[in-house]
Amino acid sequence: MTRRVALVTGGSRGIGAAVARRLAGDGFDVAITYRSAGDRAAGVAKEVEAAGGRALAVRAEAADPDALVAAVERTVRELGRLDVLVSNAGIAPYGPLEEVTRAEVDDVLAVHARASFVLAQAAARHMEAGARIVLIGSSLAERVPSAGWTAYAMSKSALIGLAKGLARDLGPRGITANVINPGSTDTDMNPATGPEAGEERRLTALGRYCDPEEVAAAVSYLAGEGGRAVTGASIAVDAGVTA
Repeated sequence: MTRRVALVTGGSRGIGAAVARRLAGDGFDVAITYRSAGDRAAGVAKEVEAAGGRALAVRAEAADPDALVAAVERTVRELGRLDVLVSNAGIAPYGPLEEVTRAEVDDVLAVHARASFVLAQAAARHMEAGARIVLIGSSLAERVPSAGWTAYAMSKSALIGLAKGLARDLGPRGITANVINPGSTDTDMNPATGPEAGEERRLTALGRYCDPEEVAAAVSYLAGEGGRAVTGASIAVDAGVTA
């Protein structure tokens, strides 16, 4: 039986690494991209291989459209096909509105919105019926509970519209597109032991952070048989911060 192939951007750590491991356990061969953490990317690749899959780690800067297209093409060339795209790579600019620079706005839109569009466009050229596109957004696209996140929230909100547009463009081909909006998730970028963690927990209905594996489980659902009829949707995995 031919194994399915997934490409996960930003797969060397955090949510991306958890998604790569989960999809490998689901029977996928997995390609990941990374920006600078080559050693960590190699470690995730070894975990994919230990689960029985083929692995590929590709250095690609999310702000570089040509690098992203090249990562898609290399995945198809070396692993033979592309069934699932998970656009996950991200940055987290934070600061008072009046101090946000135009360069920071350009960067966050490039890494989140433009990158997801470019990846989906490149991936769709190789996808067949049954393929899935999953965008990793943020609960801040639905609710911004504190100041300082305007540029980030704007860039993640764009993914909701992108998923809906992709769902209409690709639906006739049997390809789904959805966005998962995690809340505070225990990663290097936002550790559950960080200085603001207590306040972030207080804002949730469950009073806790999410685990990267919980976000990965939602990706697994969308990529699996159960997700066949789900498209154009925004799914919250946020411990109830948007409840």
